[in-house]
Amino acid sequence: MKVLVIGGDGYCGWATALYLSNRGYDVGILDSLVRRHWDLELGVETLTPISSIHQRIQKWQKLTGKQIDLFVGDINNYDFLQKSLREFQPEAVVHFGEQRSAPFSMIDREHAVLTQTNNVIGNLNLLYALRDDFPDCHLVKLGTMGEYGTPNIDIEEGYITIEHNGRTDTLPYPKQPGSFYHLSKVHDSHNIQFACKVWGLRATDLNQGVVYGVLTEETGMDEMLINRLDYDAIYGTALNRFCIQAAIGHPLTVYGKGGQTRTFLDIRDTIRCVELAISTPAKSGEFRVFNQFTEMFSINDLALKVKQAGIALGLDVEINTIDNPRVEAEEHYFNAKNTNLLNLGLQPHFLSDSLLDSLLNFAIKYQHRIDRAHILPKVNWKRL
Repeated sequence: MKVLVIGGDGYCGWATALYLSNRGYDVGILDSLVRRHWDLELGVETLTPISSIHQRIQKWQKLTGKQIDLFVGDINNYDFLQKSLREFQPEAVVHFGEQRSAPFSMIDREHAVLTQTNNVIGNLNLLYALRDDFPDCHLVKLGTMGEYGTPNIDIEEGYITIEHNGRTDTLPYPKQPGSFYHLSKVHDSHNIQFACKVWGLRATDLNQGVVYGVLTEETGMDEMLINRLDYDAIYGTALNRFCIQAAIGHPLTVYGKGGQTRTFLDIRDTIRCVELAISTPAKSGEFRVFNQFTEMFSINDLALKVKQAGIALGLDVEINTIDNPRVEAEEHYFNAKNTNLLNLGLQPHFLSDSLLDSLLNFAIKYQHRIDRAHILPKVNWKRL
């Protein structure tokens, strides 16, 4: 099967592209490389040094004999997108190619507009390109569990059956996004669902939890294939950030009360979930939603796990609570369903001491690359 990975130079996209290539799929990567530009703009670097996309792909071919096609450009440029799709002829498109940081989207008006323009228009361009040239191509779109917010009822997978005034219907699950980034994902979901309904496209929306980890079988083959690991307060996710803070003796930064509960999964499960979605495609006209996560933890839970793992390695780890820069419930009910991918055969990698050891050892190895100036949050939701 020919699979085009949009955003294949990024954290999830790179690991997915290599995994699918290794599994025998004919893979192409389409990426504008803008994520690297945003690093330069923010003055940050990934903890792990990453090579150029061209060097990465060349190394992959040298090691495995497998070729990955590369298309460098922006899906907001419709002519480029259409030309690339026609050249590659995909049977499935995996869409990671969006600005993925909530803090980035909340920096100011310009970054909010950039996030929504990049994400919503790019996704809409892709829907039109598929409608016009590849109506049977399966779109696998990376959504986020953050679309749901923290409702006081169980979170179902995309849809909820409601009885009201004696009548019953199954409707899209209500969304309560917490940033302009998460709002862009909600717009995407609505646009994809509409396109499936009116044009007969087929799509799977993977509402993903917070991803952690660095190594997959493929990214561990050679240092030139290593994945990025972000630790800064803009792009660094909680568990990855905590491990890096622990490695350099910086107190773990728990926002507010720390009761914020979120869904999590290992990067190895991310790539497997994508393959499961690809190998069992949605039907024509169907918009499926899978909640893509394996476990739920509060921020306090994560901090304690990292502290215990760090102490076992001889590190002195403290946990500090700091003022929460976000507007969010810090203590709340949270129970999300995630049965669809498990039913398709996902065998989860649960958060373990060995995984935490691996992350902490990565952080220790590359600690000379850490810029402490980017550890504490600088973006405040309340002041734009």
